[in-house]
Amino acid sequence: MRPIQVFNEIAPLKKVLLHRPGNELLYLTPSNLNDLLFDDIPYLKGAQKEHDNFAAVLKSQGVEVIYLEDLMTEVLNNDPSLREPFLKQFIVEAGIHTKRYQDLLYSIYDRISDNRKLVLKTMSGLNVSELQVNADFSLVERIANESDLVIQPLPNLYFTRDSFACIGNGVSLNRMYSLTRRRETIYGSYIFRYHPEYKDKVPLYYDRTSNFHIEGGDISNLNGHTLTIGISQRTEADAIEELADNVFFRNETGIDRILAFHIPATRAFMHLDTVFTQIDYDKFTVHPGILGTLEVYLIEPGAEESLKISRIDDSLDRILAKELGLSQVELIQCGNGDRVAAEREQWNDGSNTLCIAPGKIIVYNRNEVTNRALRKAGLEVLEIESSELSRGRGGPRCMSMPLQRDR
Repeated sequence: MRPIQVFNEIAPLKKVLLHRPGNELLYLTPSNLNDLLFDDIPYLKGAQKEHDNFAAVLKSQGVEVIYLEDLMTEVLNNDPSLREPFLKQFIVEAGIHTKRYQDLLYSIYDRISDNRKLVLKTMSGLNVSELQVNADFSLVERIANESDLVIQPLPNLYFTRDSFACIGNGVSLNRMYSLTRRRETIYGSYIFRYHPEYKDKVPLYYDRTSNFHIEGGDISNLNGHTLTIGISQRTEADAIEELADNVFFRNETGIDRILAFHIPATRAFMHLDTVFTQIDYDKFTVHPGILGTLEVYLIEPGAEESLKISRIDDSLDRILAKELGLSQVELIQCGNGDRVAAEREQWNDGSNTLCIAPGKIIVYNRNEVTNRALRKAGLEVLEIESSELSRGRGGPRCMSMPLQRDR
C-alpha cells in the first residue's frame, strides 16, 4: 500500500492522522477567542480524555492511529540539521520581524533539546513572561503585559482534516483561510518533504505558498474519478481551479471530474463537511439548510489544458446518484427534518461524520435526534463523548485525516 491512499471517503479506514489537544488550548481567553476561531474555551483535561476515547474507538476498529506531533518529531530526530530552518521559518511566519526578537525566540526554542517537547512548544504558543529579558528593556517590553502573546498558539490543530487533504496517492497542502492557522501547514510541509516514510513518495497537488486559500474540510474523494469541493467561507473558487489544473494536467491522478458546491459563507457552514458527508455506498448526511441554496458546478478537462465549467441544475440526490452510477441515493437530514433540532445539532456537527467502513460511522453522542435517524436508516453508529471537543466547532471528520483506505 502506498503511504497515501485515499480514493473515497467510505472504504475501510486503515491509517489515520490525529493531533491530541495540548497546552495550546490553555492560551485561549475570552479576549482572543474570535482571533483564534473558537466560540468557547474547552477544558483541556476533558478535551484530552474525549480525544483519547476517540483514538481508542478507532483502534478498536483496527485503524492505525498516528499523531502529527510524532511525525514532526521523527523528522527532526532523523535529520537534526532541520531544527534551525524549521524554527526560523516558524518564528517569521508567526509574525516576528524584528531581528532582536527573532534571535531571542530562537534561543528560547533551541534550548529545548528534546525534539518532541520542542514541537509541542511551537504548537502551544509563547507569552511575554517567557521571554528572557535583561535590564535593557525595549519599549515593547516596557508596555507589554506578562500575559500578552508573543507567539500565538495553534488551538485548531486537533482538526487535522484542514491543513492538508489526501487525494488518491497525493496531497493538497493547503493555504489556510485565517492567518492564525497558516502555520499549521508548516508541519505537513516538513513531513512530506523530509519524513522517510513520505519523502519523494507523495505528489503535491496544491502548495501552501499559493495565493488562494483552500481547506481540507471542503475536499472530499467521491471516487477515483471525482472530487467534491466546497466553495465556502474558507475555500476560494480560484483555489479550486488551481487544484483542478494540477490534478487534471500536472499529475497522473485518474481524477477527471470535480463537483464544486457553492455553500453559504457562514460560521455554521464553514466547510462542506460540516453540512454534507458520505456514510455508505448510497447514503449521505446532509444539513437541510443547504438544500435550497446549493449551486453545483462541474469542472472537467477542456481543450489544450483549459478547464470546462458548467452549472448542474438538478437536485443534490440525483447529482450524486448519477456521479456514483446508482439509481438513487439517500440523504439523511441532520435533525431528522425537525428545524430546531437541525439547527442545534448542526451547530454541534451532527452532519460531520467519520466513515470508517461502508455504513459504519463515528459521531458525537450529543446529536441524539440525528443519531437515531442514522440508526433507523441502517447505519452502525459509534458514539463518542464531545462536551469539550465540540467547543471548537468540528466533528469526528474534522478531527481526522485518513492517510490510507482500502481500494
